[in-house]
Amino acid sequence: MPLGQLLIDNDLLTPPQLDDARQHMKNAGCTLVESLVALGSVNQPELESFLDQAPFASGEISESGLSAQFLMSFIMKTMYAAGADTAPKIVEITKLSPGVVNTVLEDAKQRRYLEVIGLADSRRSIFTYSMTEAGRRIATDAMEQSSYWGPAPVPFDEWQRQVLKQAIGRDRATPETVHAALGHLVLPPAVMRRLGPATNSGRAILLYGEPGNGKTSIAEAIGRAFSQAIFIPYCVEISGQIIRIFDDAVHSELEPVRGQDARWVRCRRPVVVTGGELTIEMLDLSFDAVTKTYEAPAHVKATGGVFIADDFGRQRVRPEDLLNRWMIPLDRRVDYLTLHTGKKVQIFFDELIVFSTNSRPGDLMDSAGLRRIPYKFEIEPPTAEDYAEIFRRLALAHKLELPTEVLRYLFDEFYPRTGVEISCAHPRFLIDAMLERARFEDRPPRIDLMQVYDAVHSLVVTGAPPEPSELPAL
Repeated sequence: MPLGQLLIDNDLLTPPQLDDARQHMKNAGCTLVESLVALGSVNQPELESFLDQAPFASGEISESGLSAQFLMSFIMKTMYAAGADTAPKIVEITKLSPGVVNTVLEDAKQRRYLEVIGLADSRRSIFTYSMTEAGRRIATDAMEQSSYWGPAPVPFDEWQRQVLKQAIGRDRATPETVHAALGHLVLPPAVMRRLGPATNSGRAILLYGEPGNGKTSIAEAIGRAFSQAIFIPYCVEISGQIIRIFDDAVHSELEPVRGQDARWVRCRRPVVVTGGELTIEMLDLSFDAVTKTYEAPAHVKATGGVFIADDFGRQRVRPEDLLNRWMIPLDRRVDYLTLHTGKKVQIFFDELIVFSTNSRPGDLMDSAGLRRIPYKFEIEPPTAEDYAEIFRRLALAHKLELPTEVLRYLFDEFYPRTGVEISCAHPRFLIDAMLERARFEDRPPRIDLMQVYDAVHSLVVTGAPPEPSELPAL
């Protein structure tokens, strides 16, 4: 369901207005929301209120999106596996609303799956339950279907509707946010100017150039240019199957809003980095035969945020095969995942993809692949001025003084005479070497020419670096 249809279904738009907005998008080169506002088809505050609305909890089973039968099995299984014997404990584990949990427990009691054995808290009328033999059969049968228990799933379609509402294209990266995200990096002004529009587009970006000049740092910083919070479900349910989405290693949790459905986590837009370990198989669902649940692939966990394919070209899969896998997602903004039953599941592909590589683009992909990555940046080695600025910033961060003779030695002697290419990574390496030496010698750290000369030996693989002419003897 595209965003336009979602707005029509919620009586915020009519089909003719959607047609006009799509035509305006083509002519003006803007987003659907911007076109709708420009044409006056929607009230902007009302539209923003709808799109920013959090998934709210309801005490009604019918509004949970899950069937009464599923909820009965899930709660009985949770009680059996987790030893949860009161409604508050079940609410805490499953993240379901108290109203839903109490309704299911009352039904289970009527069906003689549970019996009340006492009061856990007489002041709040909290009962302690015990499972009957019939209840244990329900629980064990549910465990055989899937041993997962924990936060209850969100219906797959609800998750997809939320993905549309919080699409990354709605979160405008501004000159201020881009500068704040990238300001700690020393970049040529032309690169800074071009990165802003590329980031704001939400479309694929390719960063290429020699290693050590900040491609990964730029890619990770791009993710910090977005400011909106989004909602990620712990897991989703489709055709009786459970797919885990939330990952605390990827998603940075924020304070929930009042009344929010606890099955969702309010997060920053995620930034997911994969490197040479990436394979084609890792871009599909991972099925756990023990728990009989699925783990979402990394790019699905990056939904609504930024996915970085670092060291592109060094993966255990040919670059052409990886790009072919992403042809449809990059073109049509949808992807397909496969359940172990063979069923194909279509999902919205809503994320900014950043490819980072040390290779030349033409060596990795053909013209069709290049066309699908609209923004391409060659990240070149730093100028002497930029290199010096990087060195000064790092020294300042460690409260160290950078002697001018160190820079003179590097620029006038070391780099010209060794042929080592200047790199943004070298100042950090040299600073780290100073810190390690100070720790080894148990003294306060400092930067001096002798230590730099010792450290740059590690930057040459044949021969030795030139001795600094400013030192009387070494």
